[in-house]
Amino acid sequence: MFRLAALLLVVAAMLPSAAAAQAPDRPVRLAVARLTHGHVAWLLGWEKRGDVEVVGIYEPDRAVAERYVREFKLDPRLVHAELAPMLDRVRPEAVVAFGSIAEHRSVVEAAAPRGLHVMVEKPLAFSATDADAMAALARRHRIQLLTNYETTWYASRAPIRAALARGEVGPIRKAVFRHGHHGPKELGVQPEFLSWLTDPQANGGGALVDFGCYGANLMTWLMNGRAPTSVTAVTQRLKSDPSCARVDDEATLVLAYPDATAIVQASWNWPDHRKDVQVFGERGLLFAPDRDTLLVRRRGEQADRRLATPPPAHADPFAFLADVIRGRAAVPDDDPSSLANALVVARILDAARRSAATGRTVRLD
Repeated sequence: MFRLAALLLVVAAMLPSAAAAQAPDRPVRLAVARLTHGHVAWLLGWEKRGDVEVVGIYEPDRAVAERYVREFKLDPRLVHAELAPMLDRVRPEAVVAFGSIAEHRSVVEAAAPRGLHVMVEKPLAFSATDADAMAALARRHRIQLLTNYETTWYASRAPIRAALARGEVGPIRKAVFRHGHHGPKELGVQPEFLSWLTDPQANGGGALVDFGCYGANLMTWLMNGRAPTSVTAVTQRLKSDPSCARVDDEATLVLAYPDATAIVQASWNWPDHRKDVQVFGERGLLFAPDRDTLLVRRRGEQADRRLATPPPAHADPFAFLADVIRGRAAVPDDDPSSLANALVVARILDAARRSAATGRTVRLD
């Protein structure tokens, strides 16, 4: 009898998600996998938030870990040098990945069998093989596997598809996505971030993956999850900076659909930050020049009109993740953060890399 009681106590200790389900207002326990992606400051920079709680950080690079501990006044005891032992020790409910794109698969391999949900920074993968393997793990272990794109939280995003659904400009025929800046080194990203951003094994490419994924994500969302029939990509190395010598810093992708075309422009060479979307319909144009503005001009009109852009339901990915885990929000397949969308994006990026390498159009099944 004593042994049975002890076993039940051990099992209960290993199931934090069950306790959390009974306490819907309790902060979601998050583990952070790596600190080498500068976007981790988005999470650590919040002085106090009630929806999530960081309970452990996996970072084997001691210098990087110590810098973040100092900068964000973290408890040094949060930091661990190994991922799997940390997950068993701190018993989180979810893992947020802030390492290289190539590391996403190992994070899912550690988290999924433990029943831990995962959110990664964009994109899920640049390899379709890795994306499929992660999806299989997520489905087998029934976890949420989400991908965070900064543009998902723009007020100007959701109204684009709403305007298309209303027939504001007619059926979509072409979309142009411009995402880029003047370069990661010029931007002053952290050295550990720059190191893997410019490593083709860790990032899959340069601007093509770093910024091309935004257009692939948004076009897949606008097309209700449909993949293009073909992908054509041209990449260039225009920078003289030796830090970018192994990856592209300029990329143009053409995604062909039976009834539409998307042009995805990604750059580390532009004068400043740019993330804008143009959607051409049969009868008009929708233009989102920034995160808060959406303009429309229909055939025959002489000036743009501004459409309403109400605040999104979630202001950031961590509030969204908390609501998903607590059952307050759903993730339909056509959501920009969804696994279904991420798998199409991975196929597009995989095809684009092959197209750029061979100079040929790559057809998708």
